[in-house]
Amino acid sequence: MANLAIPRNTLLFIGIIFHVTYIWSIFDIYFTSPLVHGMTPYKVGLSPPASRLVLIVGDGLRADKLFQLHPDEYGISDQQITKAPFLRDIILNHGTFGVSHTRVPTESRPGHVAIIAGFYEDVSAVTKGWKSNPVEFDSVFNQSRHTWSFGSPDILPMFADGASDPDKVETFMYGHESENFAKDAKDLDVWVFDQFAQLLANSSSNFKLYQQLHDDKIVIFLHLLGLDTNGHAYGPHSKEYMDNIKVVDEGISKTVELIEEYYDHDGKTAYIFTADHGMSNRGNHGDGHPDNTRTPIIAWGAGVKKPNKTHPIGHDDFSADWYLDEVQRNDVLQADLAPLMASLIGINYPVNSVGELPLVYLNNTPLFKAQSLFVNAKEISEQYQVKYELKKQTKIMFKPFAPLSNSTHNRKALLGKVQELIDAGQYDSAEAMCEVLIQLSLEGLRYLQTYDWLMLRSIVTAGYVGWILYSLKYTLKEHCLPNNSPFKKSDTLSNESVTIAKYINFLAITSLVVLVSILYIQESPATYYTYVMFAVYFCWDDLLGYKIFVESYKLALISRSSFALVGYVIGHILALELFVYSYFERSILSVCFVLAALWPLVMPLNVRSDNKLLLIYWSGSCLASSIFTLMPVEKGEDISLVIYGGILILITGINYMVKSSKYTIEENGSKAMTIFQLSLVALSMVIVYDTTNKLKEKIGLPVINQYAAWIILEIERKLFSSEHSKQKNEGHRKLEMRDSRISLIFLFFIKVGFFGTGNVASLSSFSLQSVYRLTTIFNPFLMGGLLILKILIPFFIVSSIFSLGMMEVVGKVIIPDIYEKKAKNN
Repeated sequence: MANLAIPRNTLLFIGIIFHVTYIWSIFDIYFTSPLVHGMTPYKVGLSPPASRLVLIVGDGLRADKLFQLHPDEYGISDQQITKAPFLRDIILNHGTFGVSHTRVPTESRPGHVAIIAGFYEDVSAVTKGWKSNPVEFDSVFNQSRHTWSFGSPDILPMFADGASDPDKVETFMYGHESENFAKDAKDLDVWVFDQFAQLLANSSSNFKLYQQLHDDKIVIFLHLLGLDTNGHAYGPHSKEYMDNIKVVDEGISKTVELIEEYYDHDGKTAYIFTADHGMSNRGNHGDGHPDNTRTPIIAWGAGVKKPNKTHPIGHDDFSADWYLDEVQRNDVLQADLAPLMASLIGINYPVNSVGELPLVYLNNTPLFKAQSLFVNAKEISEQYQVKYELKKQTKIMFKPFAPLSNSTHNRKALLGKVQELIDAGQYDSAEAMCEVLIQLSLEGLRYLQTYDWLMLRSIVTAGYVGWILYSLKYTLKEHCLPNNSPFKKSDTLSNESVTIAKYINFLAITSLVVLVSILYIQESPATYYTYVMFAVYFCWDDLLGYKIFVESYKLALISRSSFALVGYVIGHILALELFVYSYFERSILSVCFVLAALWPLVMPLNVRSDNKLLLIYWSGSCLASSIFTLMPVEKGEDISLVIYGGILILITGINYMVKSSKYTIEENGSKAMTIFQLSLVALSMVIVYDTTNKLKEKIGLPVINQYAAWIILEIERKLFSSEHSKQKNEGHRKLEMRDSRISLIFLFFIKVGFFGTGNVASLSSFSLQSVYRLTTIFNPFLMGGLLILKILIPFFIVSSIFSLGMMEVVGKVIIPDIYEKKAKNN
């Protein structure tokens, strides 16, 4: 079995399936879903201060952009003014404000789930669809008597579809075609305000609607997408984004006035204005940059505390230029808003919520505050208790969470103490005890959610190490061992090898049975079985082929000593660790470029004298490239750089054609193909330049340009496939240890291509502007696919250069001794 030949395509297929499966293990290890089912809902038994809640979410609104003062664009005043005078007046005179801190990924779906359901959704849910719920969860909308929601078709359905009563949550949505990044998107927000006004107007002739609107425990949700759309298209510093803030402020002002008049100023309406995520300077979001995680929170109305001007605290350097120091800033976590909303209108707290009720926002009696926090503690601690009982029943040799697992310090005992304190009127002490129980319950939930970390990490690590050795074994066997090596034959095995193989087979089968049995007893997810099977299979196959590793080691000792071989391996490990460190410090990549530029100085003299011009190009290119990894990653679109890049490609191509007569590889067909490709480059430059100008002028994406861009993309794909199929196999020599230098250089350039000018913390870390030449209508799947293609472009370029055009250069520079030997033989 150890000597069976593995076709290259089969190896590639196994590798793809393995990596897709193990990438998914990241979600199982680090982002285990916090959802716990089968729990009892709780609510405050006292009369709530509000009968209705108005939740307004400005999608993609940064906290600083809302709170800051800005120069008067009309020049009427020399002083800075606010773009949101109504909301600023609320902050200063009528309500409580702060910063709501979100979590990664800073995307619309998990942001809204955190606000409305009170928990941080499994990150993998972002990949499972935007319009349906990958998992069922409870929410404020679901616990309300009735909810009317207005806004985007990408957000509203996930709360309507998950409601216990299909008629409980009504949605009013515009069409997908309205989400056009080529147009000013503030009209989307105007549409939302107009539709809500129309709803109130319709109630005059619809008695059922009138009754519903005058019930208690109702929610009105206004989702404002314009800020996010304009932020993507023009950036958060743009006039379009700032004007959109003004539109939102005016819309909220008119809506509040309309609501107050509709309900005869009964003082029973609570308002909360916030955002699902922020927006980076580049016009994107998704990662954990503070510009993406800091969003505004403003609450006012029934049951909400007035601004604290007596001893205002909470301000720091971030809020220094807001000029709001006279009132207290009260920051919250995004999930804290769900229990706050539930408390204000007296509904059940969402059973999946892990948010902590921010008492500083409540204006009510000490008893109401203590009871509200007590309900919060009951709801969160019950999640822990249900999760604990589930783990206790399924895990072998289960170890409970110690702080909540003794007779005097457990959930039941702590809840009893809180109730005693409330009954005795010791509300401050009761609140302190509730906060202790909430923190312990959250820690306990985290402990139980990560209970399988050690096992999963061990299995995944074994799988990756096994895959590395599995691939290395194939490489050694096919490209390193001599053709007459007995290990290349698959039909002969010695008696000793047969005996050893039997022991290895027994060990593999036993390990698989034991591990699968453990997973079955513990009722583990199906993905866990896949991780185990891959790990066992790779380790089994690696052990069966151990003699290939031994023989390869012996061959390596022929040309170098054991000490030199160990030093070679250690050197490669240090280089890889340097690459890893560059994830945290990008300047390391610049250091690597400088070292690469100095490399020719230590090359043999004859190599330097024979390749002077090539080595000058090498050093100059490395030094020039080192600049980019020191520059800031926050850089907007610059069409001039795109055009200059296209001109350089044209110059390079023309220069290649002029000098092609010196090379025997050039043919008439190849010349025609080169001319055709250069023509496509020139046409692409024209299309990109024209499209960019049209988008800036808000004319939209011209249909001709859109079709031309898609056609060129398809033509390029076919040309690549055609040229790839015509490549001839020129024969190969056996690989040697020093060839690993090429792998390191290849890996370095791949890393520079991916991380040298930015990061890939999320797909949206790449600006959506790059896909506007192909589509401007929001489509998460199409745009996501195009962004993935953009991410892969550095890999395509580096791979093409190494495999097609630069192997001779790589040979001369990286492994000159082997290259010279090959040249002499030829």
